Amino acid sequence: MKRSEHRILTTHVGSLPRPPALRDLLVRQDRGEAVDGGALAREAEAAVRYVISKQLDAGVDVGNDGEQPRVGFSTYPARRMRGFGGASKRRMSRDMTEHPDYMARLARQRSGAARINDAPQAVAEVAYTDLGEATAECELFQRATPGEGKGFAEPFMTAASPGVIATIMLDAYYGSHERYIRALAREMRKEYELIVARGFVLQLDCPDLAMERVRFFQDEPLDRFLDAVALHIDAINDAVAAIPRDRVRLHLCWGNYDGPHTHDVALEPLLPIIYRARVGALSLPLASPRHQHELKAFRRHPLPDGMLFLPGVIDSTTNVVEHPEVVADRIIAAVEAVGVERFRGLAGRLAPATVFATEAEAELVGPVEAPTVVIKRGAQGCVVVTSEASVELASSEATVLDTTGAGDAFAAGFLLGGPDVALDAAARCIAKMGAMP
Repeated sequence: MKRSEHRILTTHVGSLPRPPALRDLLVRQDRGEAVDGGALAREAEAAVRYVISKQLDAGVDVGNDGEQPRVGFSTYPARRMRGFGGASKRRMSRDMTEHPDYMARLARQRSGAARINDAPQAVAEVAYTDLGEATAECELFQRATPGEGKGFAEPFMTAASPGVIATIMLDAYYGSHERYIRALAREMRKEYELIVARGFVLQLDCPDLAMERVRFFQDEPLDRFLDAVALHIDAINDAVAAIPRDRVRLHLCWGNYDGPHTHDVALEPLLPIIYRARVGALSLPLASPRHQHELKAFRRHPLPDGMLFLPGVIDSTTNVVEHPEVVADRIIAAVEAVGVERFRGLAGRLAPATVFATEAEAELVGPVEAPTVVIKRGAQGCVVVTSEASVELASSEATVLDTTGAGDAFAAGFLLGGPDVALDAAARCIAKMGAMP
C-alpha cells in the first residue's frame, strides 16, 4: 500500500454518484425487472471511464471505479451470491425515529434509489459460486484506467464486509447472527482474494462497526454491541487470512446521511477492538460536525505501528464547499492526534537532504534531522537552517495574482539554484494566473 512519503496522497472511500441512466437500469434490475444487458454494460463502462477521469483531473492519487457497476455498496452481493431472496425488514435508526419529519424527507429523496431498508435477506445457505460479475468489474476498471504514468498512484476496490451484509440483508435462515457472519466471511473471502489478485488494494466497507449501534443493535447495551464488533472483526480476519495485511484498508463510519446522528456511538470504545483487524490502514470520516472531535480518542488509544491512518477531512454530507484552510486545519489536527513522532520517524528513514516546511508545519513537527531545513514564510520570505547557521531571507517583490503553485516553484528553485532562485521562482509564479511560473 502506498504511503504519503514525499507528499500527502489523496483518496476517497468508494461510492460515487451514478449517471441517471445507469442508476435507473441498476435500480430496475435490483427490483427484479428485465433490463437490456447490453445497454447496462455500455452505461456502466461509460460511467467508470468518466469517474476515473474526474478523479484524475481532481488530483486523486488512490482511486477506484466509483462502484459504478453496482446497485449499492452493501447489497450488491445479493446478485453475485446464492441464498438471498425476499425482503428484509430493517429497523430505522434511533435518530430517524425521533425525527419523523426528517425521516419522511429522506424517504422522498431516496424514492428512486436501490433497496436499503428492504434489501433481500438470507433465505438459504449463502454461497459465492460464480465470480464472473466480480471479475468483469475488475477487468472493466483495469481497461478504463490510463496506462502507466497516467493513472492512479495506486488503485483500490471496495467490497462489503461480512458485518455490513449481515446487518442490512438480514438473516431468515441461520437463526444465529454468528453463524450467518461466519458463513458470509467464508464466502466473501473469494471476492476479497480476487480483488487483491487483480492488483487492487482491497477496501472493506464496515459501517456496521459504528452505524449499526443505532439500528441493528439499538436495543442492546453497549457491552453487547462491543461484543458484536469483536465478532465482526474476527470474521474479517478469517476472510482476509490469505491476503497480506498491507493490501487491505478498513473503512468504518456512522452512516453517510445528513441526519441528526444524536445517538451515534463514540469512537473511543471501538478503537481497541478495531485495532485487532488484520489490515494495513484505517479510514474514518472525521470532518462531520458530529464526529470531528473523535480525533482525541487516538491520543488515548494510539494507532498501532504499521497501520496507516486515512482521516476523512472533507464532509460529503454538506453542500457547502469547504475552504482549503479548513481542510488543512483538519489534516494538521489528524497529525497532532496520531502523533508527530510517526512523521519524524518517517523523515529519519528517508534521510532527506533538504526538508521544506511552512511555519505551522515546522512548529507542529519540531526539529527534523536533515542537513538543510527551509521554513517557508510566505510574503515574509524564508528561513534556511543548516548545522552552521540560520539565515532569514526576504521575499522578492511581486504583484500577487494567484498563489497556486508558489510552494512548488519555491522548492524547485531552491533545489536548482538555492534560496535566491527559489524566491525569484515563487515571485514569478504568484504574478501570473493559473500557476504558470
